[in-house]
Amino acid sequence: MTEKIFIFDTTLRDGEQCPGASLNTNEKLEIARYLEKMRVDVIEAGFPVSSPGDFEGVEIIAKNIKNTTITGLCRAVERDIKCAWDAIKSAQKPRIHTFIATSPIHMKLKLEKTPQEVLQQAVSAVKLAKSYCPEVEFSAEDASRSEPEFLYKVFEEVIKAGATIVNVPDTVGYSQPDEFGQLIQGIKKNVPNIEQAIISVHCHNDLGMAVANSLESLKFGVRQIECTMNGIGERAGNASLEEIAMALHTREDFYNKSTNIDTHYIYPTSKLVSRLTGFVVQPNKAIVGKNAFAHEAGIHQAGILKDTSTYEIMKPQTIGLESNQLVLGKHSGRNAFKSRLLELGYALEKEKLNKSFEQFKQLADKKKEIYSEDLVALMSEILVEDITDIYELKYFHVNTGNSILPTATVRLKKEDKIFEDAACGDGPVDAVFNAIDRITGVKVKLSDYYIKALTRGKDAQGEAVVEIKDNGRSFVGKSISTDTLEASVKAYLKAINKMLVQLNRGLGSQKKID
Repeated sequence: MTEKIFIFDTTLRDGEQCPGASLNTNEKLEIARYLEKMRVDVIEAGFPVSSPGDFEGVEIIAKNIKNTTITGLCRAVERDIKCAWDAIKSAQKPRIHTFIATSPIHMKLKLEKTPQEVLQQAVSAVKLAKSYCPEVEFSAEDASRSEPEFLYKVFEEVIKAGATIVNVPDTVGYSQPDEFGQLIQGIKKNVPNIEQAIISVHCHNDLGMAVANSLESLKFGVRQIECTMNGIGERAGNASLEEIAMALHTREDFYNKSTNIDTHYIYPTSKLVSRLTGFVVQPNKAIVGKNAFAHEAGIHQAGILKDTSTYEIMKPQTIGLESNQLVLGKHSGRNAFKSRLLELGYALEKEKLNKSFEQFKQLADKKKEIYSEDLVALMSEILVEDITDIYELKYFHVNTGNSILPTATVRLKKEDKIFEDAACGDGPVDAVFNAIDRITGVKVKLSDYYIKALTRGKDAQGEAVVEIKDNGRSFVGKSISTDTLEASVKAYLKAINKMLVQLNRGLGSQKKID
Protein backbone atom coordinates (compact mmCIF):
# COMPACT_ATOMS: atom_id res chain seq x y z
CA MET A 1 0.00 0.00 0.00
CA THR A 2 1.37 3.41 -0.97
CA GLU A 3 1.98 6.15 1.58
CA LYS A 4 -0.12 9.30 1.34
CA ILE A 5 1.73 12.55 0.58
CA PHE A 6 -0.05 15.82 1.36
CA ILE A 7 0.13 18.59 -1.24
CA PHE A 8 0.30 22.08 0.26
CA ASP A 9 -0.31 24.72 -2.42
CA THR A 10 1.12 28.18 -1.82
CA THR A 11 0.38 29.70 -5.24
CA LEU A 12 -1.79 32.37 -3.60
CA ARG A 13 0.87 33.31 -1.04
CA ASP A 14 4.42 32.56 -2.14
CA GLY A 15 3.41 32.46 -5.79
CA GLU A 16 1.76 35.86 -5.58
CA GLN A 17 4.87 37.31 -3.94
CA CYS A 18 6.59 36.95 -7.30
CA PRO A 19 7.07 40.49 -8.67
CA GLY A 20 4.22 41.41 -11.00
CA ALA A 21 1.92 38.57 -9.94
CA SER A 22 -0.52 40.56 -7.82
CA LEU A 23 -4.02 39.09 -7.80
CA ASN A 24 -7.27 40.71 -6.70
CA THR A 25 -9.72 39.00 -4.35
CA ASN A 26 -11.95 37.57 -7.07
CA GLU A 27 -8.96 36.19 -8.96
CA LYS A 28 -7.63 34.54 -5.81
CA LEU A 29 -10.99 32.91 -5.15
CA GLU A 30 -11.21 31.68 -8.75
CA ILE A 31 -7.81 29.99 -8.46
CA ALA A 32 -8.71 28.58 -5.04
CA ARG A 33 -11.83 26.95 -6.50
CA TYR A 34 -9.70 25.18 -9.11
CA LEU A 35 -7.21 24.08 -6.47
CA GLU A 36 -10.11 22.64 -4.49
CA LYS A 37 -11.31 20.77 -7.59
CA MET A 38 -7.78 19.46 -8.03
CA ARG A 39 -8.03 18.21 -4.44
CA VAL A 40 -4.92 19.80 -3.01
CA ASP A 41 -4.79 19.10 0.73
CA VAL A 42 -3.91 22.62 1.88
CA ILE A 43 -4.32 26.04 0.29
CA GLU A 44 -2.12 28.77 1.73
CA ALA A 45 -4.41 31.65 0.80
CA GLY A 46 -2.12 34.53 1.67
CA PHE A 47 -0.30 36.54 4.32
CA PRO A 48 -3.24 38.23 6.11
CA VAL A 49 -1.33 40.86 8.08
CA SER A 50 0.55 42.10 5.00
CA SER A 51 -2.34 44.19 3.66
CA PRO A 52 -6.11 44.69 3.98
CA GLY A 53 -6.50 43.21 0.51
CA ASP A 54 -4.59 40.08 1.45
CA PHE A 55 -6.64 39.71 4.63
CA GLU A 56 -9.86 40.01 2.62
CA GLY A 57 -8.65 37.47 0.07
CA VAL A 58 -7.79 34.89 2.75
CA GLU A 59 -11.06 35.50 4.57
CA ILE A 60 -13.21 35.07 1.45
CA ILE A 61 -11.38 31.88 0.49
CA ALA A 62 -11.84 30.54 4.03
CA LYS A 63 -15.57 31.17 3.80
CA ASN A 64 -16.04 29.65 0.35
CA ILE A 65 -13.69 26.66 0.14
CA LYS A 66 -15.19 23.69 1.97
CA ASN A 67 -13.14 20.60 1.17
CA THR A 68 -9.58 21.84 1.60
CA THR A 69 -7.59 23.03 4.60
CA ILE A 70 -7.12 26.81 4.47
CA THR A 71 -4.11 28.43 6.07
CA GLY A 72 -2.66 31.91 6.34
CA LEU A 73 0.99 32.67 6.90
CA CYS A 74 2.12 34.73 9.87
CA ARG A 75 5.39 35.66 11.50
CA ALA A 76 6.01 34.42 15.02
CA VAL A 77 4.48 37.63 16.29
CA GLU A 78 1.30 38.01 18.34
CA ARG A 79 -0.29 40.59 16.02
CA ASP A 80 0.35 38.43 12.94
CA ILE A 81 -1.05 35.30 14.56
CA LYS A 82 -4.24 36.99 15.73
CA CYS A 83 -4.73 38.52 12.28
CA ALA A 84 -4.21 35.15 10.57
CA TRP A 85 -6.76 33.50 12.86
CA ASP A 86 -9.33 36.24 12.19
CA ALA A 87 -8.88 35.64 8.46
CA ILE A 88 -9.19 31.84 8.52
CA LYS A 89 -11.48 31.17 11.48
CA SER A 90 -14.56 30.66 9.29
CA ALA A 91 -12.85 27.86 7.35
CA GLN A 92 -14.17 24.35 7.85
CA LYS A 93 -10.55 23.16 8.03
CA PRO A 94 -8.38 26.03 9.36
CA ARG A 95 -4.62 25.96 9.96
CA ILE A 96 -2.31 28.66 11.32
CA HIS A 97 1.13 28.68 9.69
CA THR A 98 3.75 30.61 11.66
CA PHE A 99 7.46 30.98 10.99
CA ILE A 100 10.74 32.43 12.19
CA ALA A 101 14.24 32.22 10.72
CA THR A 102 16.71 29.81 12.34
CA SER A 103 19.91 30.20 10.29
CA PRO A 104 22.87 32.09 11.79
CA ILE A 105 22.88 34.67 9.01
CA HIS A 106 19.16 35.42 9.38
CA MET A 107 19.17 35.46 13.18
CA LYS A 108 22.16 37.79 13.37
CA LEU A 109 21.64 40.14 10.43
CA LYS A 110 17.87 40.16 9.90
CA LEU A 111 16.31 39.41 13.26
CA GLU A 112 19.20 40.66 15.41
CA LYS A 113 18.36 37.99 17.96
CA THR A 114 20.28 35.27 19.75
CA PRO A 115 19.42 31.62 19.07
CA GLN A 116 17.86 31.38 22.53
CA GLU A 117 15.63 34.39 21.82
CA VAL A 118 14.54 32.84 18.52
CA LEU A 119 13.74 29.55 20.24
CA GLN A 120 11.65 31.28 22.89
CA GLN A 121 9.79 33.33 20.26
CA ALA A 122 9.05 30.22 18.20
CA VAL A 123 7.64 28.34 21.18
CA SER A 124 5.53 31.32 22.33
CA ALA A 125 4.14 31.77 18.82
CA VAL A 126 3.13 28.13 18.49
CA LYS A 127 1.47 28.16 21.93
CA LEU A 128 -0.54 31.26 20.97
CA ALA A 129 -1.52 29.79 17.60
CA LYS A 130 -2.53 26.55 19.29
CA SER A 131 -4.86 28.47 21.62
CA TYR A 132 -6.79 29.58 18.54
CA CYS A 133 -6.51 26.62 16.21
CA PRO A 134 -5.96 22.88 16.74
CA GLU A 135 -3.82 22.59 13.58
CA VAL A 136 -0.60 24.59 13.68
CA GLU A 137 2.31 24.48 11.25
CA PHE A 138 5.71 25.86 12.20
CA SER A 139 8.35 26.75 9.62
CA ALA A 140 12.04 27.23 10.38
CA GLU A 141 12.88 29.78 7.70
CA ASP A 142 16.23 29.11 5.98
CA ALA A 143 16.37 25.68 7.59
CA SER A 144 18.82 24.37 5.00
CA ARG A 145 21.44 26.89 6.18
CA SER A 146 20.68 26.44 9.89
CA GLU A 147 22.92 24.67 12.39
CA PRO A 148 21.45 21.14 12.52
CA GLU A 149 21.66 20.81 16.30
CA PHE A 150 19.83 24.11 16.80
CA LEU A 151 17.22 23.11 14.24
CA TYR A 152 16.61 19.82 16.04
CA LYS A 153 16.08 21.69 19.31
CA VAL A 154 13.66 24.18 17.76
CA PHE A 155 11.55 21.44 16.21
CA GLU A 156 11.50 19.44 19.44
CA GLU A 157 10.27 22.43 21.45
CA VAL A 158 7.63 23.66 18.98
CA ILE A 159 6.19 20.15 18.78
CA LYS A 160 5.97 20.14 22.59
CA ALA A 161 4.20 23.51 22.31
CA GLY A 162 1.57 22.06 19.99
CA ALA A 163 2.86 22.19 16.39
CA THR A 164 1.30 19.42 14.33
CA ILE A 165 3.39 20.10 11.20
CA VAL A 166 7.04 21.18 11.10
CA ASN A 167 8.26 22.62 7.84
CA VAL A 168 11.83 22.52 6.54
CA PRO A 169 12.27 25.29 3.97
CA ASP A 170 15.19 25.48 1.56
CA THR A 171 14.40 29.19 1.50
CA VAL A 172 17.11 30.31 -0.91
CA GLY A 173 17.36 27.11 -2.97
CA TYR A 174 20.86 26.40 -1.68
CA SER A 175 20.67 22.65 -0.98
CA GLN A 176 21.53 19.80 -3.30
CA PRO A 177 19.38 16.63 -3.24
CA ASP A 178 21.75 14.39 -1.27
CA GLU A 179 22.48 17.19 1.18
CA PHE A 180 18.81 18.02 1.66
CA GLY A 181 17.96 14.35 2.13
CA GLN A 182 20.61 14.08 4.84
CA LEU A 183 19.13 17.12 6.60
CA ILE A 184 15.71 15.46 6.71
CA GLN A 185 17.26 12.21 7.82
CA GLY A 186 19.03 14.04 10.66
CA ILE A 187 15.75 15.65 11.79
CA LYS A 188 14.04 12.28 11.74
CA LYS A 189 16.76 10.70 13.88
CA ASN A 190 17.53 13.53 16.30
CA VAL A 191 14.17 15.10 17.15
CA PRO A 192 12.82 12.70 19.81
CA ASN A 193 9.14 13.65 19.38
CA ILE A 194 9.19 13.99 15.60
CA GLU A 195 6.61 11.21 15.19
CA GLN A 196 4.04 13.54 16.78
CA ALA A 197 4.21 15.87 13.78
CA ILE A 198 4.17 15.71 9.99
CA ILE A 199 7.44 16.73 8.37
CA SER A 200 6.96 19.18 5.49
CA VAL A 201 9.37 20.71 2.99
CA HIS A 202 9.25 23.99 1.07
CA CYS A 203 11.95 24.16 -1.61
CA HIS A 204 12.94 27.09 -3.79
CA ASN A 205 14.38 26.78 -7.26
CA ASP A 206 17.38 29.15 -7.28
CA LEU A 207 19.67 26.35 -8.47
CA GLY A 208 16.94 24.44 -10.29
CA MET A 209 16.71 21.82 -7.52
CA ALA A 210 13.30 22.53 -5.97
CA VAL A 211 11.50 19.49 -7.37
CA ALA A 212 14.53 17.21 -7.00
CA ASN A 213 15.03 18.23 -3.35
CA SER A 214 11.34 17.80 -2.58
CA LEU A 215 11.21 14.32 -4.06
CA GLU A 216 14.49 13.29 -2.44
CA SER A 217 13.12 14.25 0.97
CA LEU A 218 10.31 11.70 0.62
CA LYS A 219 12.84 8.91 1.13
CA PHE A 220 13.42 10.06 4.68
CA GLY A 221 9.92 10.50 6.04
CA VAL A 222 8.58 13.76 4.62
CA ARG A 223 4.80 13.59 4.19
CA GLN A 224 3.93 17.11 3.01
CA ILE A 225 5.35 19.01 0.05
CA GLU A 226 4.76 22.73 -0.37
CA CYS A 227 4.63 23.88 -3.98
CA THR A 228 2.97 26.22 -6.49
CA MET A 229 1.27 25.93 -9.86
CA ASN A 230 3.73 26.50 -12.69
CA GLY A 231 6.46 26.81 -10.04
CA ILE A 232 5.87 30.55 -9.60
CA GLY A 233 7.22 32.33 -6.54
CA GLU A 234 10.00 34.45 -5.12
CA ARG A 235 13.05 34.85 -7.37
CA ALA A 236 13.38 31.62 -9.41
CA GLY A 237 10.19 30.22 -7.92
CA ASN A 238 9.13 27.14 -5.98
CA ALA A 239 8.80 23.43 -6.55
CA SER A 240 6.17 22.96 -9.27
CA LEU A 241 2.97 21.31 -8.10
CA GLU A 242 2.36 19.75 -11.50
CA GLU A 243 5.83 18.19 -11.60
CA ILE A 244 5.58 16.83 -8.06
CA ALA A 245 2.09 15.40 -8.63
CA MET A 246 2.90 13.79 -11.97
CA ALA A 247 6.25 12.40 -10.79
CA LEU A 248 4.44 10.59 -7.97
CA HIS A 249 1.60 9.57 -10.29
CA THR A 250 3.80 8.33 -13.12
CA ARG A 251 6.51 6.70 -10.99
CA GLU A 252 4.43 5.31 -8.15
CA ASP A 253 6.41 2.10 -8.70
CA PHE A 254 9.59 3.96 -7.71
CA TYR A 255 8.38 6.23 -4.90
CA ASN A 256 5.63 4.01 -3.48
CA LYS A 257 3.84 7.26 -2.63
CA SER A 258 0.55 8.75 -3.79
CA THR A 259 -1.44 12.00 -3.51
CA ASN A 260 -5.10 12.98 -3.55
CA ILE A 261 -4.53 15.17 -6.61
CA ASP A 262 -7.06 14.89 -9.43
CA THR A 263 -4.54 15.26 -12.22
CA HIS A 264 -7.22 16.10 -14.81
CA TYR A 265 -7.36 19.61 -13.36
CA ILE A 266 -3.62 20.24 -13.68
CA TYR A 267 -3.63 21.76 -17.14
CA PRO A 268 -6.79 23.91 -16.71
CA THR A 269 -5.46 25.26 -13.41
CA SER A 270 -2.06 25.98 -14.93
CA LYS A 271 -3.70 27.93 -17.74
CA LEU A 272 -5.84 29.86 -15.25
CA VAL A 273 -2.87 30.83 -13.10
CA SER A 274 -0.91 31.87 -16.17
CA ARG A 275 -3.77 34.01 -17.46
CA LEU A 276 -4.53 35.74 -14.16
CA THR A 277 -0.90 36.40 -13.17
CA GLY A 278 0.17 37.30 -16.69
CA PHE A 279 3.13 34.92 -16.47
CA VAL A 280 3.44 32.90 -19.66
CA VAL A 281 4.45 29.27 -19.16
CA GLN A 282 7.66 28.52 -21.05
CA PRO A 283 7.01 26.20 -24.02
CA ASN A 284 9.34 23.46 -22.79
CA LYS A 285 8.02 23.52 -19.20
CA ALA A 286 7.56 19.99 -17.90
CA ILE A 287 3.95 18.74 -17.80
CA VAL A 288 2.14 21.99 -18.69
CA GLY A 289 4.36 23.63 -21.32
CA LYS A 290 3.05 24.01 -24.86
CA ASN A 291 5.59 21.48 -26.13
CA ALA A 292 5.27 18.94 -23.30
CA PHE A 293 3.10 16.65 -25.45
CA ALA A 294 4.08 17.99 -28.89
CA HIS A 295 6.17 16.10 -31.44
CA GLU A 296 7.69 17.52 -34.61
CA ALA A 297 10.62 15.26 -35.47
CA GLY A 298 9.64 12.76 -38.15
CA ILE A 299 11.12 9.77 -36.30
CA HIS A 300 9.22 10.68 -33.13
CA GLN A 301 5.99 11.23 -35.04
CA ALA A 302 6.30 7.85 -36.74
CA GLY A 303 6.69 6.21 -33.33
CA ILE A 304 3.75 8.12 -31.81
CA LEU A 305 1.49 7.11 -34.70
CA LYS A 306 2.25 3.47 -34.00
CA ASP A 307 2.09 3.62 -30.21
CA THR A 308 2.14 6.73 -28.02
CA SER A 309 4.23 4.97 -25.38
CA THR A 310 7.23 5.10 -27.72
CA TYR A 311 7.80 8.76 -26.82
CA GLU A 312 5.25 9.60 -24.12
CA ILE A 313 5.53 8.41 -20.52
CA MET A 314 2.23 10.10 -19.58
CA LYS A 315 -1.06 10.40 -21.39
CA PRO A 316 -1.99 14.04 -22.09
CA GLN A 317 -5.57 13.28 -21.07
CA THR A 318 -4.27 12.57 -17.55
CA ILE A 319 -3.54 16.27 -16.97
CA GLY A 320 -6.65 17.56 -18.72
CA LEU A 321 -5.43 17.87 -22.31
CA GLU A 322 -7.58 16.41 -25.08
CA SER A 323 -4.67 14.83 -26.92
CA ASN A 324 -1.04 15.11 -27.82
CA GLN A 325 0.00 17.22 -30.78
CA LEU A 326 1.87 16.19 -33.87
CA VAL A 327 3.35 19.53 -34.80
CA LEU A 328 3.82 19.83 -38.51
CA GLY A 329 6.99 21.66 -39.37
CA LYS A 330 10.11 21.31 -41.48
CA HIS A 331 11.26 18.28 -39.44
CA SER A 332 8.02 16.35 -39.92
CA GLY A 333 7.83 13.19 -41.97
CA ARG A 334 5.45 11.95 -44.64
CA ASN A 335 3.57 9.68 -42.21
CA ALA A 336 2.59 12.55 -39.90
CA PHE A 337 1.63 14.69 -42.88
CA LYS A 338 -0.54 11.95 -44.35
CA SER A 339 -2.10 11.24 -40.94
CA ARG A 340 -3.07 14.88 -40.42
CA LEU A 341 -4.57 15.05 -43.93
CA LEU A 342 -6.67 11.98 -43.19
CA GLU A 343 -7.89 13.64 -39.98
CA LEU A 344 -8.97 16.60 -42.07
CA GLY A 345 -10.74 14.35 -44.57
CA TYR A 346 -8.19 14.31 -47.39
CA ALA A 347 -7.29 10.86 -48.72
CA LEU A 348 -4.84 11.47 -51.54
CA GLU A 349 -3.54 9.07 -54.14
CA LYS A 350 0.20 8.57 -54.11
CA GLU A 351 1.04 11.07 -56.87
CA LYS A 352 -0.93 13.92 -55.34
CA LEU A 353 0.32 13.03 -51.86
CA ASN A 354 3.90 13.32 -53.08
CA LYS A 355 3.15 16.63 -54.78
CA SER A 356 1.39 18.05 -51.75
CA PHE A 357 4.16 16.85 -49.41
CA GLU A 358 6.74 18.72 -51.49
CA GLN A 359 4.66 21.89 -51.28
CA PHE A 360 4.16 21.33 -47.55
CA LYS A 361 7.94 21.15 -47.07
CA GLN A 362 8.38 24.39 -48.99
CA LEU A 363 5.79 26.06 -46.78
CA ALA A 364 7.38 24.58 -43.63
CA ASP A 365 10.66 26.27 -44.52
CA LYS A 366 8.82 29.60 -44.37
CA LYS A 367 6.63 28.94 -41.31
CA LYS A 368 7.70 27.71 -37.88
CA GLU A 369 4.51 25.72 -37.42
CA ILE A 370 1.88 24.48 -39.86
CA TYR A 371 -1.71 24.72 -38.65
CA SER A 372 -4.73 22.77 -39.87
CA GLU A 373 -5.86 25.89 -41.69
CA ASP A 374 -2.58 25.86 -43.60
CA LEU A 375 -3.24 22.31 -44.79
CA VAL A 376 -6.80 23.11 -45.84
CA ALA A 377 -5.47 26.04 -47.82
CA LEU A 378 -2.78 23.86 -49.36
CA MET A 379 -5.34 21.25 -50.37
CA SER A 380 -7.46 23.90 -52.03
CA GLU A 381 -4.46 24.59 -54.23
CA ILE A 382 -3.62 20.94 -54.93
CA LEU A 383 -7.10 19.67 -55.62
CA VAL A 384 -8.35 22.35 -58.02
CA GLU A 385 -8.81 21.37 -61.66
CA ASP A 386 -5.47 21.46 -63.40
CA ILE A 387 -5.06 24.29 -65.85
CA THR A 388 -2.04 24.49 -68.12
CA ASP A 389 -0.62 27.92 -67.43
CA ILE A 390 0.47 29.94 -70.42
CA TYR A 391 2.68 32.19 -68.33
CA GLU A 392 4.80 31.04 -65.40
CA LEU A 393 6.11 33.46 -62.79
CA LYS A 394 9.88 33.26 -62.52
CA TYR A 395 10.74 36.43 -60.62
CA PHE A 396 9.44 39.72 -59.38
CA HIS A 397 11.03 42.61 -57.56
CA VAL A 398 9.38 45.72 -56.15
CA ASN A 399 11.01 48.96 -55.12
CA THR A 400 8.68 50.98 -52.94
CA GLY A 401 8.55 53.39 -50.03
CA ASN A 402 6.65 56.31 -48.61
CA SER A 403 8.60 58.88 -50.63
CA ILE A 404 9.32 57.08 -53.91
CA LEU A 405 7.21 55.92 -56.84
CA PRO A 406 6.52 52.17 -56.56
CA THR A 407 8.25 50.31 -59.38
CA ALA A 408 8.08 46.59 -60.17
CA THR A 409 10.16 44.33 -62.36
CA VAL A 410 8.58 41.04 -63.44
CA ARG A 411 10.01 38.05 -65.28
CA LEU A 412 7.63 35.50 -66.84
CA LYS A 413 8.23 32.33 -68.80
CA LYS A 414 6.09 31.34 -71.80
CA GLU A 415 6.98 27.99 -73.30
CA ASP A 416 10.77 28.25 -73.59
CA LYS A 417 11.02 32.01 -73.75
CA ILE A 418 11.67 34.47 -70.92
CA PHE A 419 9.95 37.85 -70.91
CA GLU A 420 10.81 40.68 -68.57
CA ASP A 421 9.40 44.16 -68.12
CA ALA A 422 8.94 46.86 -65.53
CA ALA A 423 6.19 49.28 -64.64
CA CYS A 424 5.17 51.86 -62.07
CA GLY A 425 1.94 52.02 -60.13
CA ASP A 426 0.01 53.65 -57.34
CA GLY A 427 1.38 51.01 -54.97
CA PRO A 428 3.51 47.86 -55.08
CA VAL A 429 0.58 45.62 -56.08
CA ASP A 430 -0.56 47.96 -58.83
CA ALA A 431 3.02 48.22 -60.12
CA VAL A 432 3.38 44.43 -60.40
CA PHE A 433 -0.01 44.05 -62.07
CA ASN A 434 0.93 46.75 -64.61
CA ALA A 435 4.23 44.98 -65.37
CA ILE A 436 2.37 41.70 -65.99
CA ASP A 437 -0.06 43.53 -68.30
CA ARG A 438 2.87 44.90 -70.30
CA ILE A 439 4.39 41.44 -70.75
CA THR A 440 1.16 39.59 -71.57
CA GLY A 441 -0.29 42.39 -73.69
CA VAL A 442 -3.73 42.01 -72.14
CA LYS A 443 -5.98 44.84 -71.14
CA VAL A 444 -8.36 43.85 -68.37
CA LYS A 445 -10.37 45.52 -65.68
CA LEU A 446 -9.56 44.62 -62.09
CA SER A 447 -13.07 44.17 -60.68
CA ASP A 448 -12.22 42.71 -57.26
CA TYR A 449 -9.15 42.15 -55.15
CA TYR A 450 -8.81 41.22 -51.50
CA ILE A 451 -6.53 39.43 -49.07
CA LYS A 452 -7.57 37.48 -46.00
CA ALA A 453 -5.57 35.70 -43.32
CA LEU A 454 -6.16 31.96 -43.38
CA THR A 455 -4.12 31.03 -40.34
CA ARG A 456 -2.93 32.40 -37.03
CA GLY A 457 0.23 34.14 -35.95
CA LYS A 458 2.56 36.75 -37.38
CA ASP A 459 3.68 34.27 -40.02
CA ALA A 460 0.11 33.45 -41.04
CA GLN A 461 -0.69 32.54 -44.61
CA GLY A 462 -2.67 35.03 -46.61
CA GLU A 463 -5.03 34.14 -49.45
CA ALA A 464 -5.20 36.65 -52.27
CA VAL A 465 -8.26 36.65 -54.51
CA VAL A 466 -8.24 38.57 -57.77
CA GLU A 467 -11.14 38.97 -60.18
CA ILE A 468 -10.60 40.46 -63.63
CA LYS A 469 -13.06 41.19 -66.43
CA ASP A 470 -12.61 41.10 -70.19
CA ASN A 471 -15.51 41.90 -72.51
CA GLY A 472 -18.08 40.97 -69.88
CA ARG A 473 -16.35 37.74 -68.88
CA SER A 474 -15.00 37.27 -65.33
CA PHE A 475 -11.94 35.29 -64.35
CA VAL A 476 -10.87 34.62 -60.75
CA GLY A 477 -7.40 33.75 -59.55
CA LYS A 478 -6.54 32.63 -56.03
CA SER A 479 -3.18 32.05 -54.40
CA ILE A 480 -1.79 31.49 -50.92
CA SER A 481 1.49 32.52 -49.39
CA THR A 482 3.01 33.83 -46.17
CA ASP A 483 4.03 36.81 -48.36
CA THR A 484 0.82 38.66 -49.25
CA LEU A 485 2.47 40.45 -52.17
CA GLU A 486 3.61 37.13 -53.63
CA ALA A 487 0.10 35.72 -53.17
CA SER A 488 -1.33 38.77 -54.96
CA VAL A 489 1.06 38.43 -57.91
CA LYS A 490 0.35 34.72 -58.33
CA ALA A 491 -3.41 35.20 -58.02
CA TYR A 492 -3.41 37.91 -60.68
CA LEU A 493 -1.31 35.79 -63.03
CA LYS A 494 -3.66 32.82 -62.50
CA ALA A 495 -6.60 34.95 -63.48
CA ILE A 496 -4.74 36.13 -66.60
CA ASN A 497 -3.83 32.54 -67.49
CA LYS A 498 -7.44 31.40 -67.09
CA MET A 499 -8.56 34.18 -69.39
CA LEU A 500 -5.93 33.36 -72.03
CA VAL A 501 -6.73 29.61 -71.85
CA GLN A 502 -10.40 30.31 -72.40
CA LEU A 503 -9.69 32.71 -75.24
CA ASN A 504 -7.59 30.03 -76.92
CA ARG A 505 -10.51 27.62 -76.53
CA GLY A 506 -12.80 30.13 -78.18
CA LEU A 507 -15.10 30.78 -75.20
CA GLY A 508 -17.78 33.14 -76.42
CA SER A 509 -20.43 33.20 -73.67
CA GLN A 510 -20.27 35.43 -70.63
CA LYS A 511 -19.15 33.30 -67.67
CA LYS A 512 -17.34 33.66 -64.40
CA ILE A 513 -14.41 31.25 -64.38
CA ASP A 514 -13.61 30.43 -60.73
